[in-house]
Amino acid sequence: MYWKKLLNWSKTPEAEESLEIKGSKINLRSKKIEDAEQDYEWRADPELSALDATVPINISLREYISHFKDELKYPVPWSVKFAIEDKDGYLIGNIMYYDIDPIEKEAEIGIIIGDKTFLSKGYGTDALFTLTSHIFNTTNIILLYLHTLTTNKRARKSFKKVGFKEVGPIRKEGMNFIKMELSKNNWEETNPQNNR
Repeated sequence: MYWKKLLNWSKTPEAEESLEIKGSKINLRSKKIEDAEQDYEWRADPELSALDATVPINISLREYISHFKDELKYPVPWSVKFAIEDKDGYLIGNIMYYDIDPIEKEAEIGIIIGDKTFLSKGYGTDALFTLTSHIFNTTNIILLYLHTLTTNKRARKSFKKVGFKEVGPIRKEGMNFIKMELSKNNWEETNPQNNR
């Protein structure tokens, strides 16, 4: 309850189970158990893992589903995850905001387009734009940030389209990242029609 009050959340986790946020090319919805198998395939894909600066998952599907069920049953207040669907309801990726800091009023963004046929077609950009709008309009968060590999030019271009600015290089776990940020003030100045 303390977290929800600080973030000005009006919905309980139970009410958010069926949350859907509509974008222009995509819809974001709360994660559900039916997503587990597809998510596992994406997490096990070496190419997608490399883009996400992680290593492919090395547990069994059964173990993964067990963890997935626990996450759905016992959500944590510092992480909010959504599935990305195209307008036909086809699951194409995931997006989340996490490491939510209710004191500093900031959070980190993570996104993956798992279905590679949807890459470089504006779906990721629209998902990020849609989530950013939702966060700034429904919570007290005033700063969003993310880290992307310096080599991931496609992602950096997409993030810039949404309004994220590069603030500097970061080296983590032997890899080079660019930190990018977007403040609520800058968002409102560039997207007045999306402020509700």
